[in-house]
Amino acid sequence: MTIYDIPIHTLKGDESSLAPFAGKTILIVNVASQCGLTPQYEGLERLQKKYQDRNFSVVAFPSNQFGAQEPGTAEEIETFCSTTYGVTFPMMEKIDVNGSERHPIYIELTKSPDAEGHEGDIRWNFEKFLVGPDGSVQRFAPLVEPEDPALVAAIEATLP
Repeated sequence: MTIYDIPIHTLKGDESSLAPFAGKTILIVNVASQCGLTPQYEGLERLQKKYQDRNFSVVAFPSNQFGAQEPGTAEEIETFCSTTYGVTFPMMEKIDVNGSERHPIYIELTKSPDAEGHEGDIRWNFEKFLVGPDGSVQRFAPLVEPEDPALVAAIEATLP
């Protein structure tokens, strides 16, 4: 089983998976609405708009595991993201990214180390996983901005 086969739900509660993204580049990010890093939504949306026509998408998973910074309901999260940041990329269900209830997608993703060698538990909101069309995973720390040159170069290296 790959991350593309793992059942997930959209923010609206519809059954889904990452299967539509197989063979594409996706940037998976655990997000939160009340975090000091929340303005990263702006950069994530700019990446979405810039690269969406080149088989790229941001995919966001809200999580309330860090400082209870995503306490809202699915409807509140959707309203906040669309009205505050104009988010157009897919928003999935609120999940656990760490601990005994860690979502299976994050069980797989957290096996990959970042540039500093960190693997395992997610450290904070807005940790990023770049999944290439071949399924390869590159991990970026929460403080790496969406438009950081290293992340942009990694994205562009996977695009047609």
